[in-house]
Amino acid sequence: MTREPKFPHVPALLAYRIKSSPNDIAFTYPHGDSGWQSRTWAEVGHRVDHIAAGLLVLGLKPEERCAIIANTRFEWIMADLGIVCAAGATTTVYPSNTAEECTYILNDSSSRFVFVEDQKQLDKLLGSRHLLPDVAAVITITPCEYDILGWVMSLDDLEELGRDHIQDQPQALRLCQEQLTPSHLATLIYTSGTTGRPKGVELLHRAWTFEAQALAETGVLYQDDHQFLWLPLSHVFGKVLLGFQLHVGFRTTVDGRIPKIVDNLAVIRPTFMAAAPRIFEKVYNKVVTGAKQGGPVKWNIFRWAVGIGRKVSAIKQQGNEPSGLLRIQYAIADKLVFSKLKARFGGRIRFFVSGSAPLSREMAEFFHAAGILILEGYGLTESCAASFINRPDTFAFGTVGEPLDGVEVKIAPEDGEILLRGPGIMQGYHNMPEATAESFTPDGWLRTGDIGELDSRRRLKITDRKKDLIKTSGGKYVAPQHIEGRLKSLSPFLSQVLVHGNNRNFCSALVTLDPDALAHWAKEQGLNEDYETLTHDKAVLHIVQNAVDELNSGLASYETIKKFAVLPHDLSIEEGELTPSLKVKRKVVETKYAEVIEDFYKGSLTAV
Repeated sequence: MTREPKFPHVPALLAYRIKSSPNDIAFTYPHGDSGWQSRTWAEVGHRVDHIAAGLLVLGLKPEERCAIIANTRFEWIMADLGIVCAAGATTTVYPSNTAEECTYILNDSSSRFVFVEDQKQLDKLLGSRHLLPDVAAVITITPCEYDILGWVMSLDDLEELGRDHIQDQPQALRLCQEQLTPSHLATLIYTSGTTGRPKGVELLHRAWTFEAQALAETGVLYQDDHQFLWLPLSHVFGKVLLGFQLHVGFRTTVDGRIPKIVDNLAVIRPTFMAAAPRIFEKVYNKVVTGAKQGGPVKWNIFRWAVGIGRKVSAIKQQGNEPSGLLRIQYAIADKLVFSKLKARFGGRIRFFVSGSAPLSREMAEFFHAAGILILEGYGLTESCAASFINRPDTFAFGTVGEPLDGVEVKIAPEDGEILLRGPGIMQGYHNMPEATAESFTPDGWLRTGDIGELDSRRRLKITDRKKDLIKTSGGKYVAPQHIEGRLKSLSPFLSQVLVHGNNRNFCSALVTLDPDALAHWAKEQGLNEDYETLTHDKAVLHIVQNAVDELNSGLASYETIKKFAVLPHDLSIEEGELTPSLKVKRKVVETKYAEVIEDFYKGSLTAV
């Protein structure tokens, strides 16, 4: 079933898009304090050419790496396209990485040139210059201060070099791109690493163009759609959406300022946005908390509306539409409650796509009850992000949908591991032949490390991470992610949950609270709004206990949470507890709070 994509490499895909819709708006991005600026595909093409030609002047060779250390912004995309259009390969580096981590990635990848966003990122490299022998030049996206001439230059200066080069040698880029083949390296994506050193995942041009084509063929997005892109572009989930855009031609507003996501939705008014589950959980928490704070009447109306919405959702999940009295009731519920939630999202959303981490079925069904469809998808960095996706007309909550056309899948009979094969699969891990070999079966299937099952329509249900499965000391297996997702959906006060219990005689949980919901509640109660102080408050602990009790009522005895602790702060990227795609670094958190976990099990000997 393996097939070659229509376009041999990313520059050919970009050229197709520019030729097809040169005057359409390609990107909109923040400009100044509160304004926005837009660029057409033709303008994008010119700027990419200038960056690419500038890199050729600096001496970039085919498949040589150029790193980007920046938040999600328009210039990140221009730099990335410029690199591959000069036949180079992009090394992704999270801006949250420390100077030591940046040095490791740049040296491991042998990156020759580095684009940095601002003074903060530049300073990481200036302080480590003596440890970066391969880096020939650093290009700054925003104005920076430096006194190392010849090693640091601005993006404007690079583009000026490129413009001059194109005037002198108009065929330079064409001749360069003629050397490219589908099997050339396009990107070296370094996993954020929930444990250990990050690994460089080698993704070829054919992987990106295959993904773009396969996603386009699902027919879920059209040329007149409008995407809001905030996901980190150093992560494969954000980056695969760029190829999708090149193939289909829809407009994208780019703004990586995470605190502004919900507010920006009302301003940008997109038709589509991809996000990690944590974004939907935070919106859910705000909506439920706001309804409760509105008083008994508002809360009762909200609960009635959600109840009606769930009935309608159940009917729609069967492919039907509500009728009679239920249809009238739903129209009233929409006017009183759901229309306000949809307006918060801009009023034009056709659907969201959730990925990067599991989305609980309860969360998906709550939003669907409100008339907002969240389609869950699945893939790995090693599979170029998108391997499965639910479609708007054939979705099934609790699954990640059907495989993309061209993606082969099978379930390992011995342990239920999901195995993948196809053009989007990585070439391997950079400089890690042993790890690469371990990641593939002898006949070439990628070992995903996830456990799952396929239904009669080949829709995939993920049951857990193979490495995260808990085996209690009584020999019972527990899927922690499933339990964590369910618990978070039971209270708007819960932010993060980490279930522990491997080789233990019962399961326990580390819990964090949603700071906004907690602060609102404390203000209502006339209490000190300090987060850490509230984590010891009896009423707060009672709220968490009620959610745990409700969760436990639906679990087998060996799965139930016997003890929990509320941590003194919410988990964050800055503290190294979350990846940039908002996944919990399980080992990091368990190590940090090892004493808390050990206290759960003191004096406990009975196996379950």
